[in-house]
Amino acid sequence: MKISDSQKKELQNAIKGEVLIPGNDKYEESRQLWNAMFDKKPAIIIRCRNKKDIAHAVNFGRDNNLLIAVKSGGHNSAGTGSCDNGLMIDLSPMQNVEVDAENNIVKAEAGCLLSTIDAATQKYGLAVSSGMISHTGVGGLTLGGGFGWISRKHGFSIDNLLSAEVITAKGEIVTASASENPDLFWAIRGGGGNFGVISSFVFKAAKIGTEVLSGPIVKSFDDLKEYMQFHREFVRTLPDEMTINMVVRHAPPLPFIPEKYHGKLVLLLPFVWLGDPDEGQRIIQNVRDCTETIGDGSGMYPWAGWQTAFDELNSHGARNYWKSHHITDLSDGFIDAIIEYALKFPTTECEMFIPHMEGAPSRIDPAATAFPHRKTPFLLNIHTRWRDSSDDEKCLQWVNDFHKATEAFAKGVYVNFISNEGADRVKDAYTAPIWYRLTECKNKWDPDNLFRINQNITPSNHK
Repeated sequence: MKISDSQKKELQNAIKGEVLIPGNDKYEESRQLWNAMFDKKPAIIIRCRNKKDIAHAVNFGRDNNLLIAVKSGGHNSAGTGSCDNGLMIDLSPMQNVEVDAENNIVKAEAGCLLSTIDAATQKYGLAVSSGMISHTGVGGLTLGGGFGWISRKHGFSIDNLLSAEVITAKGEIVTASASENPDLFWAIRGGGGNFGVISSFVFKAAKIGTEVLSGPIVKSFDDLKEYMQFHREFVRTLPDEMTINMVVRHAPPLPFIPEKYHGKLVLLLPFVWLGDPDEGQRIIQNVRDCTETIGDGSGMYPWAGWQTAFDELNSHGARNYWKSHHITDLSDGFIDAIIEYALKFPTTECEMFIPHMEGAPSRIDPAATAFPHRKTPFLLNIHTRWRDSSDDEKCLQWVNDFHKATEAFAKGVYVNFISNEGADRVKDAYTAPIWYRLTECKNKWDPDNLFRINQNITPSNHK
């Protein structure tokens, strides 16, 4: 669709934000996404500054029969923050954070990056349970679930969500909470961006202080099987205060990793301990002592700094394709698949991320939110990352083969880690009863599937 000058002017006069079309200043910058596989060119971008701007944008998109994509941080692997020839609702100007330190409550506008929220909350020693990369947007992360370094102790992002302001497909501004529109509140906690555009979130924050014992311990790839056989039992005995994840990749040139290992396959064991540092050191010593430790970057770090530790390995501008599973057990067969496919990494930027889940989220009723896979102890995210489009075929072949090789050890998938994998894969993020309930909510709140540039839950009347 070509946007006329009169349409643009009328819309610009109605909103506080900006209206951008191809050729305008800021259009190229605004349309960019984290994943360089996607080079989408919307017909119009509306950079919103408040909830009324969002409502105007939704109404404009609906009334002009435009595809609508919503961008918070633009960090989604599937590139759902934009679209070709449609409308991008860009929330990135909405960066306000309000902290009620007395009651540990945080209100964050939906364009905030996690780093923005950390900067505001850490003034009071607070943190919102969220993700692990600081340039992730709070919007998409939260709507899919939101897990990170403190979620084993304090729950997922959705478990700490008290309310949200939602702009519906009708352009209405409503509140979703336990007492107002509770069906919508249930659906947005795990159901993604299917039900409306969020303008702001209100979270319960955790009191974690400003420093945490954290850091990566590094093991030789040659000892990976022995270590993983230890890890699969050990981490399941840990208190909620300890989170230890695994990352298999080529070693970055970090100062605590001997130079001879730079660029070689290694096992990184990043961890966070929320508690007395001496007790944390006692627990993590078990990890150091199991197989040779070739590097140790652990210590007391500022929380906001630790949240940026893996930003560079996930920087903007690369081509990315993720495939994922929830994993029932780190069996020997699963470990063998990890070794086999790590030895065939198509580029040195690829990695296998295996977080340990469980903890507080596993003790919440799986039907309480639209995030049902709370009991599986581990997760595998196959992060395929490369630079040159000429490598697309070999990278995609590798990740699809690896994903298939690990299906036998899987149960479900985390919706935020799905790329463009089709409608059936979206259903794998949910159980049948949850999917039915989500469909009923979609029928009520977005019966015409206006919000479909996402991991889509299709209304019953759509095929």
